[in-house]
Amino acid sequence: LTDVYSSSPALGRYFRSAQVVYFSNESSTVFYQLEFSVPPSTEGFMENTMNPDFIRNILRQNIYDED
Repeated sequence: LTDVYSSSPALGRYFRSAQVVYFSNESSTVFYQLEFSVPPSTEGFMENTMNPDFIRNILRQNIYDED
């Protein structure tokens, strides 16, 4: 995850860290926490760039690109 987000043109400059919060071999489930440093009060920044769907799609696109 660190490589994915730190090399992202859209999020790389804001990305700080990623860590696994929970991992289960039984259900193949991983919960992780991403940390970003965001600029103060930029209009629309949190609603657009830091939108959870946008952040997920960065990871999704990286997975598709590897296939």
